[in-house]
Amino acid sequence: MAIKKKSDAEPLCCPEAEPAMAADLPGLEGPEADEEIARLAKALGHPARVRIVRMLSRNPARVCSQIVGELPLAQSTVSEHLRILKDAGLIRSNQDGTRVGYCINHNVLRRLRALTAIL
Repeated sequence: MAIKKKSDAEPLCCPEAEPAMAADLPGLEGPEADEEIARLAKALGHPARVRIVRMLSRNPARVCSQIVGELPLAQSTVSEHLRILKDAGLIRSNQDGTRVGYCINHNVLRRLRALTAIL
């Protein structure tokens, strides 16, 4: 039986995150929550990063080259934006050799929504 090889066009899927529970959303107010909002807002503080998050929300698993193909930016610039979003926890990645797949971290996005709902 032949082993099926992923094509370069087929995006890598990130492992599914566990669904957020009510217990995942404590501390929506206070100094730590304020710092968390500021950190996440800073990560989203560039239009290209907002566009990447929207892109990944619509098509959950994309490789870097697919993201680069949809943005009018150099590959190195897109990689830097992806690094910032990943460092903030807004996106996750999964590497397969030289290919890196990206997807939204839904738990962090839910947390951001909860934090900003009380502003």
